[in-house]
Amino acid sequence: MKAGLEEQFCPLCSCRRINSFYEDKNRIYLSCLNCRLVFIPRQFRLGIEDEKAIYDLHKNDSQDQGYRKFLSRLTSPLLEKLDPGQKGLDFGCGPGPTLSIMLEEQGYSVELYDPFYFNDSSIFNKNYDFICATEVIEHLHDPDNDFKNLFKMLKPDGWLGIMTKLVIDADAFSKWHYIRDMTHVCFYSREAFEYIADRFNATFSIIGNDVILFKKN
Repeated sequence: MKAGLEEQFCPLCSCRRINSFYEDKNRIYLSCLNCRLVFIPRQFRLGIEDEKAIYDLHKNDSQDQGYRKFLSRLTSPLLEKLDPGQKGLDFGCGPGPTLSIMLEEQGYSVELYDPFYFNDSSIFNKNYDFICATEVIEHLHDPDNDFKNLFKMLKPDGWLGIMTKLVIDADAFSKWHYIRDMTHVCFYSREAFEYIADRFNATFSIIGNDVILFKKN
């Protein structure tokens, strides 16, 4: 491992058993031998201002049918699990919340949180029947703390719905468009989700290529 990286620890499980996983012209990618998270060392991450400047370029339109179809990959299986009138949270909703609108159209109450655009910390003192995080967890700099908060806010038997692409292997990783986004700092495999489920007493299923549903036991 290169000099300066020896003291790295996993941002999800805090393990210090870390391997080099891949390197490109911009960044180094490390892999945790415990939870199998692949992550970017701190020194290769963008600053907050540079990160937000990229998010500001996102022009999500809640009436864009293509975007709605994309989000329906999560909302459709999640709606099959929910009871009418339940209360949820769109965690990391971004500058143009859309998933919350789609769920509200189906009769659900959905609050918003985003550290850049809807930074209302009161949500961390509330409880929800379901929480959605679409294309969010790959951006988390402190997934250990964030997953603690998510499962703490989730009621027993509640649902956590996630959308993110999954790590397959090093060869696929090297060709993966997902790592070209400089705001992506954590990459999850099935093994990483198994670790999360075990740690927070949950079960999970993977639907298609990028939808993960956790149920809190």
